[in-house]
Amino acid sequence: MKFALIKERKNPPDRRVVFTPKTAKQVVDQFPEAVLVAESSDVRVFKDAEYQEMGIEVVSDLSDCNVLLGVKEVPIDALIPNKKYFFFSHTIKKQPYNRALLNAILDRNIELYDHEVITAESGKRLVAFGRYAGIVGAYNGVRTYGLKYKLFNLPKAETLEDQKALISELNTIKLPNIKILLTGRGRVGNGAREMIDAMNIKRVTVKEYLEQTFHEPVYCQIDASEYNKRKDGVRGSKQDFFENPEEYKSNFFRFAKVTDFYIAGHFYGDGAPYLYTREDAKHQDFNIKVVADVSCDIDGPVATTIKPSTIADPIYGYDPQTEKEVDFKSENAIAVMAVDNLPCELPRDASEGFGEAFLKHVIPAFFNGDKNGILERARMTKNGKLTKRYAYLQDYVDGKE
Repeated sequence: MKFALIKERKNPPDRRVVFTPKTAKQVVDQFPEAVLVAESSDVRVFKDAEYQEMGIEVVSDLSDCNVLLGVKEVPIDALIPNKKYFFFSHTIKKQPYNRALLNAILDRNIELYDHEVITAESGKRLVAFGRYAGIVGAYNGVRTYGLKYKLFNLPKAETLEDQKALISELNTIKLPNIKILLTGRGRVGNGAREMIDAMNIKRVTVKEYLEQTFHEPVYCQIDASEYNKRKDGVRGSKQDFFENPEEYKSNFFRFAKVTDFYIAGHFYGDGAPYLYTREDAKHQDFNIKVVADVSCDIDGPVATTIKPSTIADPIYGYDPQTEKEVDFKSENAIAVMAVDNLPCELPRDASEGFGEAFLKHVIPAFFNGDKNGILERARMTKNGKLTKRYAYLQDYVDGKE
């Protein structure tokens, strides 16, 4: 079985890779039946020479490779027929902008495995960049707060080497006595919490956060059961919420009344109530002035996120009264950081964590008969057709949705 790390060709360039040079060597050391090469690339954060130093051959011809490993979507004109591909295809939610890509994959008899659906039998994702999105999102949020209030000017995350460097910068500044709210306890939320904890900001309970005044910055991390409540008044639970989201309504406004800086690191599912609406943001008691929306669902549960921002231009202002974009430094503006590809700003660390998970969970499946169903669950296409698990995409492929 011959694997290849492919050059990322999507624009803007993504410097991440499935395997770092170190992890690539671990693959061939642990699986003697595996051959792994790296396609020559002037884009990725690790240079060709770094792979060669680890004994990984760098090539320009992938015709004899079986499995091609990428991160972002492969442009249609770069797709090689009759190969197995791994990348984030952004098609499982019927994203209109990638319908042509999925059609090309089917036409060229490509077996597509999407990173987003590499899961355990329970449905839990096994490989993801979420932790790094949370890490960079929290840093960018603090940076946004400093710029909004002209308190400090942290360097952009993309100019720093790793998480350690981000933390070092955060520890050069001092936040005023603000309340920071963090939603989500998954990879994203916990990645953000790592950064807040690294600043030695005091963590408080929901009751303390809602009822007390502090003489230092504090934060509170909450999950779905704390910012939603059942419509019928019955005491709900996180599990019940995920199973019956339509039975719930938002209970978030009580937090919005006392929060200065909000980090959105939650997962938002179909049928769930919005955390806050545009009408909520107009209310005189709505206190949030800085939002770091790591989840970045546009016109969704965090109503102030009206568009994604970019690494080059990461912050915009939202005027609650006009519902329009304004200068984020304007007095009435809510400053929004909603970069939708945050892990790209920490490509070395993100690639390292992703590769370790891929080596642990995915590579063994190629050599153990896929005994845990990892490959089967992630395989979207085979023999020019959608697999049974992804047959729901047929209307999307046909252009009927």
